[in-house]
Amino acid sequence: MTLNRRTLLTGAIAAVSGTRALAQEIPATTELPAGPLVPPPQIVQMPVKYRPGVILVYPNEFALYWTVPDGFAIRYAVRVGRGNLYEPGEYTIGAKKEWPSWVPTPGMIDREPERWGQFADGMPGGPDNPLGARALYLFQPGRGDTFLRIHGTNAPESIGHAVSNGCVGLINDHMVHLYDQVPLGTQVFLYPKDF
Repeated sequence: MTLNRRTLLTGAIAAVSGTRALAQEIPATTELPAGPLVPPPQIVQMPVKYRPGVILVYPNEFALYWTVPDGFAIRYAVRVGRGNLYEPGEYTIGAKKEWPSWVPTPGMIDREPERWGQFADGMPGGPDNPLGARALYLFQPGRGDTFLRIHGTNAPESIGHAVSNGCVGLINDHMVHLYDQVPLGTQVFLYPKDF
């Protein structure tokens, strides 16, 4: 049997749920891209016990938590929306896409026409696409698709900053790891930010 990072992760999660181990690092599913250091996902004990299978985004920490059994969670470093483009609230995952195509929202084009106007007709999925390798689409009752996403990015230097047009971003390898665990209908909580 070949030991790979996914095998290590599965074993780490099993160990945590069985022994209530102390927080430990989980290796990324692939090598981190060159550039600023982005911490790997970590298993952490939550101060409040959440039911497993919930996404919590704490923008002041630039952290996303995927809850697992026994009061633990997998913590990912993220970027968040700048200014009032970040929308705290409760959402559900209404769609999941691998290498998604992308169209800037009308608001993005209005705010920065020189940057986003050229993509008004969309951009196919791929390594240069702003949504990265995977995307989770955030929906709300009565509103449907909010145009907010949790998605990958090929800009690791953006992690730990409030720079996006509202979405939560992870580096691509971390996003692939999260995406593989999250089913449709997952509850997502985006907590308010203090900045």
